[in-house]
Amino acid sequence: MTDNLGSIGLTIGWIGAGRMGYPMAKRLLDAGCDVSIFNRTKSKAEPLAEYGGKIVDVPLDLSDRDIVFTMVSTSDDLKQVTFGENGVLTGDKLPKILIDCSSVSEEASAEVRARAQELGVQMLASPVSGNGKVVKSGKLTIVSSGPKDTFETAEPFLSALGRGVTYVGEGELARMVKICHNLLLGVVTQCLAEIVVLAEKGGVPRHATLDFINNSVMGSMFSQYKTPALVKLDMTPTFTPVLLKKDLNLGLAAGEKLGVPLPVTELTRDLVQKTIDAGHEAIDFSVLLIEQAKASGMELEPEDAVVSTGLD
Repeated sequence: MTDNLGSIGLTIGWIGAGRMGYPMAKRLLDAGCDVSIFNRTKSKAEPLAEYGGKIVDVPLDLSDRDIVFTMVSTSDDLKQVTFGENGVLTGDKLPKILIDCSSVSEEASAEVRARAQELGVQMLASPVSGNGKVVKSGKLTIVSSGPKDTFETAEPFLSALGRGVTYVGEGELARMVKICHNLLLGVVTQCLAEIVVLAEKGGVPRHATLDFINNSVMGSMFSQYKTPALVKLDMTPTFTPVLLKKDLNLGLAAGEKLGVPLPVTELTRDLVQKTIDAGHEAIDFSVLLIEQAKASGMELEPEDAVVSTGLD
């Protein structure tokens, strides 16, 4: 991370201090940035004041910042914080650059981009891969699209959020890449659930199966990171089935629009929906493992094994 991004002389506004937004904003503060923060529930953002953050009451209070980041849950949230009541782009003053790091639809992103551009504000779509713990470990990755010169201005700040940022071109191309990423996320998680349950029903402990997978060519940062949740059955939410279903539906809609059949994604979406119907709305999407076990006539127990997320 750059030691002192504050020396660049650009001020930062941050909208959204949830599980992802809070540690992301803190990384910019730790890098020496001048950051003002809005969160709908103000108390969740207030601890950032300890690190130099200035907490504001409404998004409009960030309109005098040079660059404003948004990290919100839905397309409607993005529209609300930008052009809704007291939105950051509704005042006399305007930021130079708007950077949205949320996972929203291409249509919503394009709408906000067009309206922002009419006002002279350039926008980067910069969705991220990871969760709060990944952010804290410095391993967040970002894909970004929009005007190249705008990206070059923002790149030091985007890079400070994690291990790297990939520029993929103009417009909403980053949204497509992130949607594809999250289709893989859902399909891989369901696949991990299936093979782990199959091995356990055949007599192999979950930790042993996952240790082998993680050390094989099929292992990944993701499979390593999810291993403790799958072994310990810790369903503390990092990403919920409801949010996963939203992204799977976005991918299926893109596939229909572009004439690309996505049969594996469609089946995964249906399984995620069954998981939600079973009452698992607010816990981690690793609960797909529990539902797979149930469908296999098994009731899983936490395993007492030493396992790592690989983030240390």
